[in-house]
Amino acid sequence: MSETTRTWQGPSAPERLRILRSARSIAIVGASANQARASYFVATYLLSSSPYDVYFVNPRATEILGHPVYPSLADLPVVPDLVDVFRRHEDLPTVLDETIAVGAKTVWLQLGSWHEDVARKAEAAGLNVVMDRCVKIEHARFHGGLHLAGFDTGVISSRRADR
Repeated sequence: MSETTRTWQGPSAPERLRILRSARSIAIVGASANQARASYFVATYLLSSSPYDVYFVNPRATEILGHPVYPSLADLPVVPDLVDVFRRHEDLPTVLDETIAVGAKTVWLQLGSWHEDVARKAEAAGLNVVMDRCVKIEHARFHGGLHLAGFDTGVISSRRADR
């Protein structure tokens, strides 16, 4: 089956809210210190605008945003509740195996990331699965913070508001 054929059904909005509300810690796998990367933007948001303990996983980095970076999920000082994945498609099965091995409750694949086999294997292992969604966008949407990224400001104009 082609990965472009989407048969797996992800959690509904209320289910995603439940997942986010039950999480206390998030590990960002594929975290980057590069400000142009989506993982950096998400990390900045989570550190400044969410209640989560955030951990960074990247075998080639040592510090991101003043926080230590761990080479793998197994090296984290805690078992993360949610593993937010910023990795290439072909790396996703390995990341899932590591997520299962450490005992995390949720694997969350970022926007544009969809892997039906990973979703089925994760669910069979008892994990919550979210694919092709952004933790930052979902958290902001459920907590009234979309305006922090320039979304849903309530102003319909191409001009900046005078302040």
